[in-house]
Amino acid sequence: MHKTAYFGAIYVGLPPQKFTVVFDTGSGHLFVPAKECTDEACRLHRTYSRQVSSTVVEINDDGSEIPANSNDDKDAIAIAYGTGEVVGDFVRESICLGNAVNSKAAASTSQNCATARMITAKEMSSSPFSFFEFDGVLGLGLPALALDPEFHIFGQLVKGSNALKPSFSVFLSRDDTPSEITFGGHNEQRMQGTFSWAKIASPEKGHWSVKIQNVRVGDQVLPICDGGCSGILDTGTSMLGVPPHSVSTLLWHTSRELPEESGSEFDCRQLPGEPIVFDLGNFTFSVDPQDYFRPTPSIVTSNTTGELHTLCRAALLPVNLPQLGNNVFLLGEPVLKKYYTAYDTHNESVGFALAARPALDGKPQNPASDVVM
Repeated sequence: MHKTAYFGAIYVGLPPQKFTVVFDTGSGHLFVPAKECTDEACRLHRTYSRQVSSTVVEINDDGSEIPANSNDDKDAIAIAYGTGEVVGDFVRESICLGNAVNSKAAASTSQNCATARMITAKEMSSSPFSFFEFDGVLGLGLPALALDPEFHIFGQLVKGSNALKPSFSVFLSRDDTPSEITFGGHNEQRMQGTFSWAKIASPEKGHWSVKIQNVRVGDQVLPICDGGCSGILDTGTSMLGVPPHSVSTLLWHTSRELPEESGSEFDCRQLPGEPIVFDLGNFTFSVDPQDYFRPTPSIVTSNTTGELHTLCRAALLPVNLPQLGNNVFLLGEPVLKKYYTAYDTHNESVGFALAARPALDGKPQNPASDVVM
């Protein structure tokens, strides 16, 4: 799981309680398991104890405080995360990213800390949370994806700091070097060239979504964006998500037959092929076979001859998100490993730059050939 989930440390309350969370641009809230939760997924992870925190404030979903020793039922919420679900209630807490602080005075002056609302999970489904190493999820979608601006952790960080810029940037490593998220700007050492920026489509829906004019494989435009497509930048998705109706078309144009001399242990990511190119109008970005091929070849029977063929095929995840449109791509790990991406909440835009990483097979990489103005 450490290769398909990217997580880091946060600290909640005083004295600080440490948790690992996924920094997820596809969701809008922070949740961690509560001490009261008895589900398997909670027992396997660190749990939050409100009883030991001096900074906790019990609240309802509208932010109103719950009087001490109140016998009234607390407001609850159920949120779906992929194939799983979290049920919890609400608190207002001191939340610090990266480094712990040990006093209210330090928390109030640190640009790494904010007071915000969060969800304490009383129930967590075993699938998928029991299989993950991280404890919870910190949503980094646009503010509209949260129930209230006070749930938007990054927004609360920016609001409480005069120095923190309203943007963050994500670097996902291809190897054992650490991945990185930078709050308040970007790290020049993680990028080649400059950012190419795309405005967010429908920011009121809360997703880091960009308009895609067309999708092509190599130079061939595919008939899958009639009426337009969109792509959502999602650090919580480990694959390239595609509209269900486009799966067969993309597989047909990207699959490659493996030469007989290659052997069954051949890693398909080493096989040359055409890139999948996303045209945003003012620039394009692409994913290469090394980004989208499944490592293991597939044995496929020909519908016409009955012969067996060994193919290298793209790892595509069909996604059906009718509330966001019929032609939605999830731009997950295959895109985010290749590109250093920046997320500007003030200008509601996303920047793409080729990630700075060791050259593959000794070949230098040219950013101009990947992000094209």
